[in-house]
Amino acid sequence: MRLQQAWRECLQHRRYMTYALTALAPWRPLTGERLETLDAETVQDLDQFVLRFGKLQDAIGSRLLPAVLGYLQEPYEHRPMLDKLNRLEQLGYLEQAEEWPRLRAIRNQFAHEYPDEPERNASVLNMAFEASDRLKAILDLVAQRLALTSEAPTP
Repeated sequence: MRLQQAWRECLQHRRYMTYALTALAPWRPLTGERLETLDAETVQDLDQFVLRFGKLQDAIGSRLLPAVLGYLQEPYEHRPMLDKLNRLEQLGYLEQAEEWPRLRAIRNQFAHEYPDEPERNASVLNMAFEASDRLKAILDLVAQRLALTSEAPTP
């Protein structure tokens, strides 16, 4: 049940993040100049991307990956996140455990907006656009290993 709920949540965030990425495609890669000239609709798409990227990264790390370990009956519930990531890599559910802190750092950079540094903000967003593919790849790998689908999220 915990795995199913986490899976559904991740799929929802992924769907809306992908929708926002599609809407933002004409503006990518972002530059500071482009960032300062976005219309209101595009800003909403960008806000949606930032929100869903953060929520997806958080849902994978705090709910899905621990639920996978629980489903596999791995005794890692009270272990540090790094131990969990390393175990998931050993089990084939992550390609590279050391990638996760980088994805988390990108997510955390959204909390710091620099109004006077549009190039810096654009750079963070461009990193997140690229990192969104990694979040999707993590979901794809978990789905493959547990035979999950978007229609029937039951292992």
